[in-house]
Amino acid sequence: MLLNPRLAQPEPLFVAWSSYPAAGMPARMAHAGFDAVVIDMQHGMHTETSALREPLEIMAAGKPPILRIPVGRFDLASRGLDAGFEAVIAPMINTLEDARAFVAAMKYPPLGERSWGPLQALNLHREHTAGTYFKSANAQTLAIAMIETMAAVEIYEEILAIEGIDGLFVGPSDLSISWSGGKEMNPFLPEMQDFIAGIARSCTEAGKLSAIYANSAESAIAAARMGYRMITATNDDVLIQTGADAILGAVRG
Repeated sequence: MLLNPRLAQPEPLFVAWSSYPAAGMPARMAHAGFDAVVIDMQHGMHTETSALREPLEIMAAGKPPILRIPVGRFDLASRGLDAGFEAVIAPMINTLEDARAFVAAMKYPPLGERSWGPLQALNLHREHTAGTYFKSANAQTLAIAMIETMAAVEIYEEILAIEGIDGLFVGPSDLSISWSGGKEMNPFLPEMQDFIAGIARSCTEAGKLSAIYANSAESAIAAARMGYRMITATNDDVLIQTGADAILGAVRG
């Protein structure tokens, strides 16, 4: 497994976010130097076919693949792990029941209800036999719950305390919509910044992963200063547009 050893290092992970099922692009982002690549099936255009092929290419670049499932699709969490993803991000975890259902899909008994069949995962993780994978998977594959509504804000500490929830992921855009009562979408909403910083502290105190989607390089740096351990630094749209702006700005003067 590649993710846990990297998380053990003091520097935060700056990850890339893949929204489009363009063959080779997620692997290209992995080769470009990002610490991991997230395949997004919630708002991204990835299908099951495109998502499940990505662990092979991302891991060939020496980086850990991470999957974000659509809302409530915990069956895809289990399937993603079988395909070789090392962590799964579940959006809109708004109740303790949501969190427990997520754990049930992610963890083998007695902690959860994940069924046996990690065929591609075993092919990718050659350091494991079937027996060692079974014994280590609950600790090495991470269940990351998204906190992005006021319902989740009210119980995030209880979600974090559930055995099998390995970390929290803050979605600032959706959180701002809920925080403002639907009045605005502003990931930089001033009144929620103290809470966002508090999530990082709570995760550190609990010995669990803190993660966040940063909407700019500046906010990624700010998140690192807050103590976040895994930070989305860019997505494929921004990466292409930033490169295009730099090249066109240079050639057109």
